[in-house]
Amino acid sequence: MVLTFFLLCLAALALDGATNGWTTTHLFCVYRSSLADPLFYIRLFGHVLGHADLEHFLSNMLLFLVIGPPMEEKYGSLPLLKAIVLTAFVSGLLQCLLFPGVALLGASGIVFMLIMLSSLSGGTGGIPVTMLLVAALYLGDQIYAILFVQDNVANFMHIVGGICGTAFGFFSAYAKPRRRH
Repeated sequence: MVLTFFLLCLAALALDGATNGWTTTHLFCVYRSSLADPLFYIRLFGHVLGHADLEHFLSNMLLFLVIGPPMEEKYGSLPLLKAIVLTAFVSGLLQCLLFPGVALLGASGIVFMLIMLSSLSGGTGGIPVTMLLVAALYLGDQIYAILFVQDNVANFMHIVGGICGTAFGFFSAYAKPRRRH
């Protein structure tokens, strides 16, 4: 699943170059538009596959390829795919509701989801100290950037990704297996 996601992101980047940005604008970044536009629903999930340029792609994919495989091994391909799809949906929806005039693209919310998930995965019960440290450093950095850094980085959506990863990690740790009859 991790390699498939990587290859889809790479394909989206290649399509961006081949179509002079058309595919990124219409398929791989999310922004508020008419609910009657069928491409809106593709963008709502597909924005995590798009990247602004090679540097943006590499900065996300290097972390994704380091953190993703151990998380896929621990949680399984399908649960991790569900976490990615949920994070894409939540961040896309919040982007449209809270930042209507701004487009969002990139897998950084997914990467931050994996970072928080990873910080929880070593725990044997309760809240791991490593998770608290990662959360404090991560949230502090993102809040600082929101308040004091002027750039095109969607720091709020990084926080959303981190919250999704934390929720998925706790849900996975505390969900009781269903008994089959």
